[in-house]
Amino acid sequence: MDFQAIRKEYEDQGLDAKQLGDDPLAALSYWMQLATDKCPGSWFEPNAMSLATSDLEGNVTVRVVLLKGILTDGVQFFTNYDSIKGKQLAENPRAAVALHWPYLGRQVRIEGVTEKTSRSTSEEYFHSRPVGAQLSASVSRQSTLLPSRTELEQQKNLLATVTDGPVPLPDDWGGYLLRPARFEFWQGRSDRLHDRVVFTANESGSWDIVLLAP
Repeated sequence: MDFQAIRKEYEDQGLDAKQLGDDPLAALSYWMQLATDKCPGSWFEPNAMSLATSDLEGNVTVRVVLLKGILTDGVQFFTNYDSIKGKQLAENPRAAVALHWPYLGRQVRIEGVTEKTSRSTSEEYFHSRPVGAQLSASVSRQSTLLPSRTELEQQKNLLATVTDGPVPLPDDWGGYLLRPARFEFWQGRSDRLHDRVVFTANESGSWDIVLLAP
């Protein structure tokens, strides 16, 4: 395979730090809305983000999850607490996420510390999901060995037949809030002379803003 032939040239629209303002969460909301409005099709999920976690021994794992909220104090996602990422976050709450929108030539990186959301927040989101997704979350022991897919589907079908009313929120399922300490907004530019704007939280509760070389 010729990897040299796989090359994208970026439009030279540029990124001025002043365009982002002084609130990176507000800037993220604006970029997220633009990414959604400009989304090339239903096959692309503009809220898909890579989530990196690690345990206390420094073992790092990464996977794609869905961004489900941009709040005044951080970003939100949901998962199984007993999954690999959940167990790593229990040991080491520090995490990093990255959102990439290739059709905009943009990405955002966020680093910070996670905490579990309240059960009421988890319940509100859980019951906003399609019933099928609620049933799947209830029967799947995420990241554990699976004897067979048939057995898993049978468990889901059985739960669907015996459940009367709303599907209960599983004890091992819920949300996380990532409280950011650092943002990086990246804009691709021609000849790989990209723009990088970094926000770092300071002790006064505001953000220090700097440019980084590409």
